[in-house]
Amino acid sequence: MTYLLALDQGTSSSRSIVFDRAGRVVAMAQREFPQIYPKPGWVEHDPRAIWQTQLETAREVLKQAQLQAGQIASVGITNQRETTLLWNRQSGEPVCNAIVWQDRRTEPICARLRDQGHEDTIRQKTGLRIDAYFSATKLAWMLEQVPEARAQAERGELAFGTVDTWLMWNLTSGERHVTDVSNASRTMLFNVHSRQWDDELLALLGIPSSLLPEVLPSSAAFGRMKPDRLGAPLEIGGVAGDQQSALFGQACYQAGMAKNTYGTGCFLLMHTGEQFQTSENGLITTATAQAAGTPQYALEGSVFIGGAVVQWLRDGLRAIEASSEVQALAESVPDAGGVVLVPAFTGLGAPYWQPDARGSITGITRGTTMAHIARAALESIAFQSAALLEAMSRDAVAAGGVPVRELRVDGGACVNDLLMQFQADLLGIPVVRPEVIETTALGAAYLAGLQAGIYSGTDELAAQWRAERTFQPGMPRDQAQEKMAQWERAVRQTTRQ
Repeated sequence: MTYLLALDQGTSSSRSIVFDRAGRVVAMAQREFPQIYPKPGWVEHDPRAIWQTQLETAREVLKQAQLQAGQIASVGITNQRETTLLWNRQSGEPVCNAIVWQDRRTEPICARLRDQGHEDTIRQKTGLRIDAYFSATKLAWMLEQVPEARAQAERGELAFGTVDTWLMWNLTSGERHVTDVSNASRTMLFNVHSRQWDDELLALLGIPSSLLPEVLPSSAAFGRMKPDRLGAPLEIGGVAGDQQSALFGQACYQAGMAKNTYGTGCFLLMHTGEQFQTSENGLITTATAQAAGTPQYALEGSVFIGGAVVQWLRDGLRAIEASSEVQALAESVPDAGGVVLVPAFTGLGAPYWQPDARGSITGITRGTTMAHIARAALESIAFQSAALLEAMSRDAVAAGGVPVRELRVDGGACVNDLLMQFQADLLGIPVVRPEVIETTALGAAYLAGLQAGIYSGTDELAAQWRAERTFQPGMPRDQAQEKMAQWERAVRQTTRQ
């Protein structure tokens, strides 16, 4: 048997998964690590905790699988994106905590860039909006606010990286300072056309180029880990940011194919092939996970509150004791009874981009019960995702393409049959759940397998993808459109001035 190891470093936990050649999960290990909230709107991680938990799970999963490290053909890495780290090249010690993608402290820097008129330039070069979400302003803040960081950086003593780069630095004992094109494309410093760090953007933010890692394709020779890490000098052959890795693991390799990951938030990506397409509907453009060759792109939209609305039902309203109970409660009523819940707890993401929006529940009557609210909460996940896919389809048609014909789904909440059926009903296209829903880690494993020569190419991987269930739309289109109109009316109420 041939085995691949995926290191899946997420926002709240580090996981390691062993896959066999057919893409089946052999074993999995997971460890949570602390979230640090120094001030309102600030979110940090201890870089050492990221590294230690990832290493521990990698060792643990090999024991669970009863494998020696030498039986692993290659290693893939996938990671929380945009989270920013800065460390000393000599000692390997971080100069401060990592600033997490959710952190909003750099909004004043973003506002200054917008006021100076740089929005269009940055969008054309990177595909991104100016936002504190991305790495560039986090790194600029570190250089300005961490004592001695600016001077050390100017002397070439420091290294910057996203989480993948930090892990590879530690796995190779500082021999490799590298990233891949998909992670680089999330920094707001990388020109996705030339596939190079952009000197104009670096100068704009005062970032020395000596800080930056080498950028490789997502399937490449990233380096060889030290034998003392896992017991053998394993090759790292695949690296991708988590959402691009999920797109790859879902075998969405052709323009027009799309996947949605239902996690704490929802992340919807549509492959646009070799075409760099600027969205006119509130989406961003990102580089896909890719082997060497012609650049490939995707449109992406993010829903801030997806599965987290179920956590709110559990922890805030105490409507349920466990998240798994929500489907039964929602199914105890035939529909939401006219109730619409907009979970704008932290504003609204794409395609609305309303940071000041706040949550609302509309349509309540004397007959409204907690079951109706639970059903409306589940439906809110589907409504937000439908709004994203409609925006993507408009962009696709405007660019001479075709609307999305099916949606592949993954993530924890995709196991909810009620939610998936309602999603298909709203969209009017099939929603397809794969046999393996660990597609983020699977994508990294596949990228590593390609580099190791285990797979001949993406055609072989596409043939290996298997559907577990397809949810066919059953709602008349006029009824679905009325429901979407009802949703949009509720959204407008949350964003009124």
